[in-house]
Parts: sequence; C-alpha cells; structure tokens
Amino acid sequence: MTHPWGDGADTTGPRTIGAGVTLVEGSTFCISDVGGSISPNRPEGLFVRDTRVLSHWRLTVDGTEPQPLTVRYDDPYSATLLARTAPRAGIADSTALVIVARHVGDGMREDLTVRNLSGAPLECTIVLELDADFADLFEVKEGRTGHDVVTAARAMDGAVEIQRDELDMAVTVIGSNGRATGRELHWDVKLPGRGEWSSCIEYLPALGTGAAPPRYPCGTPVNRSAPAQRLREWYANSPTVQTDDETLAAVLQRTVTDLGALRIFDPDHPERSVVAAGAPWFMALFGRDSLLTSWMVLPLDRRLAVGTLQSLAGLQGAEVHAATEEQPGRIPHEVRFGRAATLLLGGGTAYYGTADATPLFVMLLGELQRWGLDAGIRDELLPHADRALEWIEHYGDVDGDGFVEYERAAEHGLANQGWKDSWDGVNFADGTLPEAPIALAEVQGYVYAAYRARATLAAGSGDHATAERWRAKALQLKTAFNEAFWLPEQGWFAIGLDRDKRPIDALTSNIGHCLWTGIIDDDKAERVADHLLSPEMFSGWGIRTLATSMGAYNPVSYHNGSIWPHDNAICAAGLMRYGYTEHANRVVSAVLDASTRFGYRLPELFCGFDRVEFDIPVPYPTSCSPQAWAAAAPLLFLRTLLRLEPSVPEGVLSVAPVVPARYLPLRVSGLRVGSDVLTVSVDTEGWQVRGLSGDLRRTED
Repeated sequence: MTHPWGDGADTTGPRTIGAGVTLVEGSTFCISDVGGSISPNRPEGLFVRDTRVLSHWRLTVDGTEPQPLTVRYDDPYSATLLARTAPRAGIADSTALVIVARHVGDGMREDLTVRNLSGAPLECTIVLELDADFADLFEVKEGRTGHDVVTAARAMDGAVEIQRDELDMAVTVIGSNGRATGRELHWDVKLPGRGEWSSCIEYLPALGTGAAPPRYPCGTPVNRSAPAQRLREWYANSPTVQTDDETLAAVLQRTVTDLGALRIFDPDHPERSVVAAGAPWFMALFGRDSLLTSWMVLPLDRRLAVGTLQSLAGLQGAEVHAATEEQPGRIPHEVRFGRAATLLLGGGTAYYGTADATPLFVMLLGELQRWGLDAGIRDELLPHADRALEWIEHYGDVDGDGFVEYERAAEHGLANQGWKDSWDGVNFADGTLPEAPIALAEVQGYVYAAYRARATLAAGSGDHATAERWRAKALQLKTAFNEAFWLPEQGWFAIGLDRDKRPIDALTSNIGHCLWTGIIDDDKAERVADHLLSPEMFSGWGIRTLATSMGAYNPVSYHNGSIWPHDNAICAAGLMRYGYTEHANRVVSAVLDASTRFGYRLPELFCGFDRVEFDIPVPYPTSCSPQAWAAAAPLLFLRTLLRLEPSVPEGVLSVAPVVPARYLPLRVSGLRVGSDVLTVSVDTEGWQVRGLSGDLRRTED
C-alpha cells in the first residue's frame, strides 16, 4: 500500500482525553467534552500561553443541551462537532441539527450553524453561557483551581468581556447577530422549512499585552490562515513511503501528522519552529524532549533542529541562579509562561534542572552538520556549543572526576535530572534510592558524543588542533566510563554512580542509550545487547525501562518497568550501531506491533506487561498523546532499518538496509540530505539509492 506521509488524513478516530476532545495549534489548545462543553471543575478549557482564558462553555437550544452525534476532525487545530436537538413532544425524531466548527489558535473561532431538518418552520432560542477564570495551566491540570476567583463581566453590543483585574487579563467573546446579557450570548432563530442559520463567534484573549489579532477572522476562510498554510507546506515537503505492510505505512503517516501539529512558531521569529513536548499539557519548549525529537526528525525536516537549537541558544544560562538552577552555559529543561508555572520554576519562565539537555545541544549541532547545515547558522551556534561544553567541564563536573553529575539546587527542583526524572526513577537493584549527586550512565554517553561532535565541527573548519583536543577528551571519558560503570559479574552497566561513587546497579534501558552514543567498549556490547533482549527486559512489545528482576520493578510505573517508544527507538539504533541487527529488528517490530492497538499513534509510554500474558499492550493511564518523541520514534526506527548515516561535509552517504521481510518491498522517497532529495528502495533482491548528486557518494562501510 502507498501512503504519502503527510497528506494530513487521519487514520484514527477523535483525539480524546478520557471522554473529551483536544485541539492544538502552537501553544494554544482547547479541551472539551464531545459536545463542546467546558466545565471549570474539570481539566478542560481554552488555554493560551499556559492560561485558561475560557473555563465555562455551555450551549443550549430552548434551554436544553443538544445531543452529541459525532466529531469530525479537519486539522489538528479544527474540529466540527455535530449534535441534534431533542425531539419535540409528540415527534419521534429531532428536527434540528446543531453544528459547531471550532478552530483554535491564539484564541478561538467558532462557526455555529443550526439546520432545520424538517419541512415545517422552526423557531428556537440559542444561549451560549461563558466564563473565564484565567487559571494557570498547572492549577487546572492538578485540580487546584480556586472557587474564590473574582472576575468582572461586561455585556456590550453582541459581545461579552470578562476580566480578572488583578492579573490584567481579559477575554472578549463576540457573536455575530447576537445580543449579550451578563455572561451569555443569545440568538433568537427563525427558520423556514429546510432552512439554515449561522453565526460566527470570536474569542479574543488579552493577557496583559492587549488582544492578539484573531488567527481566523470571521468572514475569512480558515484554509487561508497561517496554520493551514504551514500544515500544507509541511505535508507537501514530507517524504512518501511505499510498503505492503499496513502498520509501517499508517504509523509513519500518523507520525508526520502529529509532528506537524506539535510545532510551535516564535512570533518574534516566524521562520523559526520548535516542537512542543506533548499535547495537551506540555505544549511548550523542553530542552531534552525537543532536542531528541529534532534529532529523530532529521530525515524528514532539518528546520526543526535549527529552530530548536536557535531557540535554546537564546535561553542558554548566563548566570548562577539557584531558584531556577540556571548556570552559565546550561541549556534549559522547560520553558513556561503561566503564573503558577513561574512559581514552580523558581521565579522565571525557564527552569534549567536537567543534566542531559546541555550535551544533547552539542550532539544535535554536530549531527545537523552531518545532514547539511548552512555555514552561517553553524557559525552562529558554535559559540553556544562551546559555552555548553564549558558548563559540562565545570558546573556539570563539580568534583572534577570527569563525569557529569546532578544535584538539585532548590527544594522545588527535580530530584532526578535525566530523562527518568520521576522522584523514584533512579534506583539500586534492591529498589533503594541513591543519594545525590548522581552521575547517570546515558548522560556520560551524551557527553562523549558531544565531545566527538565538537571535534567533527572543528575538523570541518580546518581547526585540527581543537578537533584533536576533543577527540582525546572523548577517548579519556570512554575509558573512564567503561572502568567505573561496568559491572562484570552482572554483565551490564550501572545506571549511575551515587554520591560515594558507588555503582547504582539496576538493570535498565539506559544502557541502550550508551550503545547509541558509542561510549561502550566493543568487548562489552554483546552482553549488553543480550540483556536488553532478555525476558527480564524485553516484554514482546518493547524494552522495559527496568528489568522484572529488580526490586523497584512495577509494570504500571512511570519509569520503573514501563515501555517508552522513544527509549526503544534509541535502544534499537544503539543495537544496530554495534551490528546486532536481529536484536534491533525485534525491537522495531515489537513497538510497531504495539502501535496498532493505539490507532497507529504511539503514546508517550505504555505498561510493561509481557506479551505472553496480555496479547494487547496495556495503556498507561496518564500517557500524553500525541507526544513529541513518541511521535518521532518511527522515523528513527526507519533510519535504523535503512542504516542511513550521511556525512555531507565529507561528501558520503552510508546506506546498508537490514529490513525485515514483512516490510518489503519498501520504498522511501523525498529524504533530504544536504541539497539532495533521495529515494531508497529495498526488496528481496537488494536495494538502491536514487537522487545522489555529485556532492555525495554512496558507501556501504
């Protein structure tokens, strides 16, 4: 079957959270029930810049809410909600269809339509109840919204304005042809038989800076809006895949659709886009998440990596600030704008408590150079990479032992600052928790890869002395890591070292990240690979975060036995790097099999129960979906199967596909490497690459 990755067509039903519906555009999102209603007592609302600007929405026709029929999704930011009015007394069927076409982005627009389904005249009164509490996103998500919030409402000509004066925030709701009273808009509708009536409603928030211009002005076709144009461009530039395997085709199609929806555009730099961590509660720039996602997306689009690096460079730490854990050269963990978020982040919009985002920044810059990077952008970002390396060598390695450690500087900060950042995400084999400062295994791998990336960047510009310096540091770190972290009796690497430099001896998926970065000595790789695919680690649906034999194992935990698609994608890439092709292919196929049970959309994580016990993957109850690095994981799977490794500066492209027979024949078109647009074809007879210019030559080394 053939699918364009980015035709925008849905392969699943409505995007739901529980029984609700979510629409996303940039950092704006709206959560409602399937009828469109919003309640202040549930985690629902219209959110702009981490603030709930609409906390109550209830539509009635003659005093009764219409009965929901279905939801049609047009784009990630648009949906059409269909409902019917209750049948009138003595009549079996409803005579009126109520249509709400909802579009979110810096506010919201709704096109409200009532259609008379009968031949008789119809009269009705429509009332739209509204309210706003301007609660912070975290307050809503965690159920901490107060009941003593005071807001003021003002009814104007066809509009309602709701204000929260102490915050200097307001939202204005304008309904065409309507009249306003209190916090309601009213319409008296008279329709002839088969007639139709409509009104356009605009929701215009003003969050201390004046009302933003409406993204979809009434009277303007939504398909001409900036979000629609950006999505069309995204889909048009996306590769296509041909395969007889329905699962691979569908999951890649879903990948492109979800990544297009998760992009955020900087209003000060409209050409710059980054990918948000996940919908709906993490529609913000995250250091680790955005960097790893951008890496995985490189075969599809290099602009996300550029935008992510530029945006994070602009937020790079400049001073020591304990409350936010900012330090010179450090790359932030999370960026937020809401009030409660500012308190949680120590008084600023950026929180820096992560040990891995800083080396990942340098890694991504080096990888982007391999795929093709404009020299001007490289030179702009290189000083930021050097500042990141200074943080690694000084603030990241306070005790000078060559390893990067973390220990939170503020009580409200994250206790664990690697990707397993839950409070109990790092533990010994017996389940006890280590004391900080902690040096994580995968962080040392990222630092090793960052050193090598900086060496490659230096060599590309002819600075061979600098290149040799960073190569030497990388080798020194690799030697030290294999001595300090290796557990010869167990045959795996410790997840970390505690404050006393004792190995934290749990068997975890983190060692797969170490394979990915290349920090593991060749003579130890086989035992690591076999452990990752052992019954204790591999569930049949993927690699668990923690082995079943460990004291803290729990298949329904967040980080101690669950399965994360992005983690598996990195492990598979690491296994393939060391030549364990069968191991890698088993991981890829297992996670893709799991995707079929999630409508081909891989969630943030799912439970770690064994496939033999349950023949379906068990969902994790609060998993984000779509979530950025889960959405991007299939792209890294595909790159792993193709063994696609470019080096534009050296003018070479390494391709050596090892694709399971179930996915054959496989043809991927539209892969962008440097200035070339490539097509890779694989079948039972072999493989070939088309589209290479004179700037790139193929190698199978």
